[in-house]
Amino acid sequence: MTRFALTIEFDGRPFMGWQRQSHGPSVQQALETAAHAITGEPVAVHAAGRTDAGVHGLAMRAHCDIGKAITPFRLMEALNARLRPHPVAVLACEVVADDWHARFSCLGRSYEYRIVNRRAPLTWEAGLAWQVPQMLDEGAMAAGAAHLLGRHDFTTFRSAHCQADSPVRTLDTLSVTRTGDRIAIRAAARSFLHHQVRSMVGCLAMVGMGRWTPDRVGEALAARDRARLGLNAPPDGLFFTGAIY
Repeated sequence: MTRFALTIEFDGRPFMGWQRQSHGPSVQQALETAAHAITGEPVAVHAAGRTDAGVHGLAMRAHCDIGKAITPFRLMEALNARLRPHPVAVLACEVVADDWHARFSCLGRSYEYRIVNRRAPLTWEAGLAWQVPQMLDEGAMAAGAAHLLGRHDFTTFRSAHCQADSPVRTLDTLSVTRTGDRIAIRAAARSFLHHQVRSMVGCLAMVGMGRWTPDRVGEALAARDRARLGLNAPPDGLFFTGAIY
């Protein structure tokens, strides 16, 4: 049995999320179905993190164990052929140690949230960014983001359906940058709570609109109360960008 590490890119729009679901297609299901067709074996694909319906992946890391003799290049090529027409691609494949685990060996995860700040509707980017027509103050958003850096109880920014044992997380990076009418919010941490990034982005957007002061982000965090959340941003603009091992 050989353990392969995969780097995966996917468009989340057709899927119910990464994890297998009984009520719709998932990225995991597409990969496992393709792997089974290639090997004739039941293959489980484990990822560095789970993404919600509509969330995208630029460099999701995952692993699977395969008994059939096959090189990493051949496996990557075969998976990509079998994955069509799903918007999922294996960008890299390598053999790793048997004790390497895409989720449990991961030391850090990063996301990017993309906002298009303009009045005109999105065309080819529809579903790939959040269109906010009201002018956003990215400086105020960055000031609000500063309140969230470090180790905190993120209950306010945690989904009611989150299954994590603890709401305490250490947020290493939360930056806000503008390029023309594009705003990118980048977040990095060892791990995130369910909906944490989208919840943080939603509140920062409230600050950018002038509906919240930057300090109110810190007040919402300190309240440790989901009812104090200002806004949960849609999944469209969220991308899993990388995992550190």
